[in-house]
Amino acid sequence: MAELNTGRRLQPRVDLTAMVDLAFLLITFFMLTTNINKQQALDVAMPDTADSTDFMPLADNRTITLLLGGDGRVDWYWGMLDKPLAGPYTSSMGKGGIREVLLEKKDEVRTLTKEEKGITVVIRPSARAAYASLVDILDEMKICGIHQYMIGEISPAEEAILALR
Repeated sequence: MAELNTGRRLQPRVDLTAMVDLAFLLITFFMLTTNINKQQALDVAMPDTADSTDFMPLADNRTITLLLGGDGRVDWYWGMLDKPLAGPYTSSMGKGGIREVLLEKKDEVRTLTKEEKGITVVIRPSARAAYASLVDILDEMKICGIHQYMIGEISPAEEAILALR
């Protein structure tokens, strides 16, 4: 575009119309192509409290009980509390702690029983356990591929185990 030079000095002007158009096109492109992640919720099937039927006893050679205490501590025993096959032991949350125990016991049950039935985990949070500890242990069940687990109430004898450590 040609301009007539009249001798007076004009203010330099930059036309930003193309830049604004490009910015809106990029914003639209990225909004339409990004994946919006939805929060994932873990489904936990809880039994009907009105149902008074007795439940089958758990096989102690494939049952591990996790006692959730304060400060992210996990005490566990293998089998039944009155005559445990192993434990009680203390562990921590995460990769270096309870996850290794769960994976080891899962493999041990698979080799010993040679059945389709896997390990059963009983999770019993104490009153001192944080809600985050329960969520973390449910995440560990998912990470370890354990499909049979339940959340139960902690007994006074199990509370005594937590108090001793």
